[in-house]
Amino acid sequence: MQNGTILQFFHWYYPNDGSLWNKLASEAPRLAEMGFTAVWLPPASKGTNGGYSVGYDIYDPYDLGEFDQKNSVRTKYGTKEELLAAIRAVHDAGMQVYVDIVHNHLAGADEPELIRVRKVDPEDRTKFISEPFDIEAYTRFTFPGRKGQYSPFVWDFRCFTGVDYDNKTKETAIYSILNDYGEGWEEVVDDEKGNYDYLMYDDIEFRNPHVREELKKWGEWLYTITGFDGVRLDAVKHIAPDWENEWLDHMRRFTGKNFFAVGEYWAPGNLPLLLKYIEATQGRMSLFDASLHHNLEAASKQGRDYDLTTIFHDTLVAARPDLAVTVVANHDTQPLQSLEAPVDPWFKPLAYALLLLREKGYPCVFYPDLYGAKYTDKGHDGKEYEIYMPGVENIGKLLEARKRFAYGAQRDYLDHANCIGWTREGDEEHSGCAVILSNGDDGSKTMEIGKQHAGKTFIDHLGKCPGSVTIDAEGKGEFRVCSRTVSVWIEQGL
Repeated sequence: MQNGTILQFFHWYYPNDGSLWNKLASEAPRLAEMGFTAVWLPPASKGTNGGYSVGYDIYDPYDLGEFDQKNSVRTKYGTKEELLAAIRAVHDAGMQVYVDIVHNHLAGADEPELIRVRKVDPEDRTKFISEPFDIEAYTRFTFPGRKGQYSPFVWDFRCFTGVDYDNKTKETAIYSILNDYGEGWEEVVDDEKGNYDYLMYDDIEFRNPHVREELKKWGEWLYTITGFDGVRLDAVKHIAPDWENEWLDHMRRFTGKNFFAVGEYWAPGNLPLLLKYIEATQGRMSLFDASLHHNLEAASKQGRDYDLTTIFHDTLVAARPDLAVTVVANHDTQPLQSLEAPVDPWFKPLAYALLLLREKGYPCVFYPDLYGAKYTDKGHDGKEYEIYMPGVENIGKLLEARKRFAYGAQRDYLDHANCIGWTREGDEEHSGCAVILSNGDDGSKTMEIGKQHAGKTFIDHLGKCPGSVTIDAEGKGEFRVCSRTVSVWIEQGL
């Protein structure tokens, strides 16, 4: 069975030209050949900025680029027809499709309503700092461009827990809506800011049974037309886990499949929170390993001062490898984004080796790391920056190594602060490999790969280290690595 590998087929600054779905359709056969087994798509629904929306500012869940809403028929990525054609192409190539589900909020309401609220302390949302009063909030969604097709449901203030803007006074604050389903916020796992239920826009009220029913119907509709194979759940940190449990259980019953799910609970360096969320969802979903990403970023910044023996300390892939989706980067951590935390380019080949060539974890490759990316945007200081993200050196060969060689028993040699390695023994169908990486000087390490390889000659698949290694009678070889690089040793002639 082939090693599973996800490709995140978008980034925040992908061009607003409606080309992504068509590009995916044309690229699908090549991506499958490279070793990808699943493709994670961006949110496909119409956002409040229409053809310019990345998709997380979701406006109409049922508009996949079909209706003239928010000054556009297509989304940033293309039309509904192009989306469905891309999904067919991915399936025809033998890969799975993971769709991005945004349940936390809606944005860009069609009409304002006069609603009763209380203002809360933005740093401790459990504290009210006003008596109840009225504001004019955009909380009524009628979707006039869709005219009730697929669903007649109208969202109003009773469907939301909070907003952040009073159209009457033009004030920005965090307002807790007084509705029929209980004052205050829903219970979430994290106590950051007292309660971090509210993130942005019109925060969805899951205590409203009509909302829950509508989102289940939408999930059924989405599966029926796309045939998705899995989901990425956005912003689960800000959503009551009971709702995610209910929706996943419902959708798995409806589809008859225990489909893959991964949640975005971004808590860098805070493994206990990830484990707490896993407990709350009883293992229903995987999580992105934000703790490992935190270590990879630190290692790239500190260079030889980083102790590589600790690279997997306090990570999800070490604690719960069965539920860890590992990443080197994503759309939130790329330069100029709010959670900006890029891994330095020199370390990315090492980081991807740590993800792709080990037996634990489900690795996800980021679009710019495969294709590269150029874009311009304002930084946190308000200044304009031009960003260039080059594709990762040897990413194709690392993917090939995962597809063809990284199988079988793993022996770890994570025993030196600046030079670590491991071997994969191989199995009946795959020959195995030895991996060694350095964040300091040139290095070497004697590692066992298995007696069945005795007498065989190994060479560096990445071409970083010249020469060869002959495996001795004990199944061991002295494998080399050059300064600040990674080498992947495979049997010569394969």
